[in-house]
Amino acid sequence: MSKMNKIAIALALSFSAPAIFAAEVGIASFNLAWMGSKDDFKKHLEVCSAPQVNWCETRARTMRDAQAPTAEEIERAKQCQANFETAAGGAEKSMLVAPCNAYRLNSNNWQNAHEWYAQKVNGLAATIDKLVVDEKISIFAFQEVSNRAAIQDILGKHAADFDSCVAEHNAFQTVGFAWKKSLSKKPVVCKNEDALAIKEKADDAKGIRRLRPGVELNLTIAGKPLSLLNVHLKSSCANLVKTDRYPARELTDNDAACKVLNRQIAPLENWIETVAAKTPMFIVLGDFNRRIDEEAAANIPAKDVRLDGSDPASPNRTGATGEVTSRVMWQEISDGAPSLVQIPLAEGSACKGFVGLDHILFSPALHAKQTLGFNSIKLPVVQEAGQKIISSDHCPRIVKMKI
Repeated sequence: MSKMNKIAIALALSFSAPAIFAAEVGIASFNLAWMGSKDDFKKHLEVCSAPQVNWCETRARTMRDAQAPTAEEIERAKQCQANFETAAGGAEKSMLVAPCNAYRLNSNNWQNAHEWYAQKVNGLAATIDKLVVDEKISIFAFQEVSNRAAIQDILGKHAADFDSCVAEHNAFQTVGFAWKKSLSKKPVVCKNEDALAIKEKADDAKGIRRLRPGVELNLTIAGKPLSLLNVHLKSSCANLVKTDRYPARELTDNDAACKVLNRQIAPLENWIETVAAKTPMFIVLGDFNRRIDEEAAANIPAKDVRLDGSDPASPNRTGATGEVTSRVMWQEISDGAPSLVQIPLAEGSACKGFVGLDHILFSPALHAKQTLGFNSIKLPVVQEAGQKIISSDHCPRIVKMKI
């Protein structure tokens, strides 16, 4: 064969052979702020407007500069809770109803609430539309959503192009995913991570009130398996660094919220270690309710991560109620076996809402596929001027990754 013929054949093969490119996938984590279906909102109005409830607050309020609520306030909240449960049809059914302060309604304005709630839904749908059309987002991890019907409502005109799932839970707030049907040619698997749904009170014999579970999504994109875990962890133990508004807290502090968040550390770490043994490509994302960026910046030595001084890469011993000796979250879950990578928020991001609570964490193998300086951004939520029920108090945090 002549040299010219060899060159011609090589050129023909180069044009006919399919090019192999890394797939780019847009992912968003978005807390929807008590997003329920139309039926959920109707039930909320029915219960909270009942005469015996009358929009009362079920949590006992602590006055400014006080250490705890008064005995009278505790009794008032207890009675409110009892009335709320009665109006809802019992304790278990009451947990599926958004609390009366969720949308900032009261006895004077709730008659207009259906129109205001429609504004919230429309604002979220418009936000999702921008993310799909302008940012090419094809996977959404949602927090504070009640069910699949609520997800389909906010997907709006894109609902037919997406499939969705939520973690089954016995309370209103849960977590869920929505993903483009065309994204994965192999069957998509979505399942609860119930180990995160620990008892709100460790000594609760019935265990009715539990924290939100996680939800795991497994897809195959461009022939590569990818696992994602969507979480919404316990609130009110967020800061490692003291601010004017919030005290500095470690997870071993004698604080009610921190004690609960502490008991979620072991199940979270167990999921990370289990999935890392199966696939190098995974993501943990959602509302962590913890400033793990502050913890990372603190550069805490391994010997100081746990109260007992043991290596955070060693097995984490749990106490009788699941508590651990971990003082912080980040150095415990990213302990080298495996490590994780926090995807930083880009400078000048268009939205700063709840910076440090919503996070996206990559496995090292997945992060290695990204370009130098890879980061995430937060984008504004669509809302009308003077909107009575806000679309959301969080902003969607997004990444566009190569896989």
